[in-house]
Amino acid sequence: MDSKVRLYLKRARTEINTAILLLESSNNKLLNDFDISEDETFYSGVIGHCYYSIFYCAKAMLFTKNIDTKAPEAHRKTLEAFKKEFIDTGVLDAKLFIIYKKMIIKAESLLEIFRAEKKKRGNFTYNTIAQANIEPANESLKNAKTFFKHCNTYLN
Repeated sequence: MDSKVRLYLKRARTEINTAILLLESSNNKLLNDFDISEDETFYSGVIGHCYYSIFYCAKAMLFTKNIDTKAPEAHRKTLEAFKKEFIDTGVLDAKLFIIYKKMIIKAESLLEIFRAEKKKRGNFTYNTIAQANIEPANESLKNAKTFFKHCNTYLN
């Protein structure tokens, strides 16, 4: 396996680990250790890190085909190339593409980078009660783990 592929996979795994740590942020002892109010959560961060895990998995997969997507629009280019090279060809299950696409929508809404025509921002950023984001955060982590598992299996 190419060293750049390994680096992308390692980054993807680090993003999952970060998401796991953030998801556990509701642990009162942990919050107390860092002098953080008990009503704070980091569930929106979980969603963002899960998206980046998927993004780096896709980058690793594409690199095996000598495709290295770059800015501008690296995220859009990566999504489109991943679909073309791995989903449209039947190499990977289309469910992975659905996961990837859903995660982009979540991450875009969290990072507030929707284009002007997509100004309706997602519920995940603007829920008034931070704890309401726990369900989408858990779903994101599950999706990121699934995506990572399939990509890692393919690459190894």
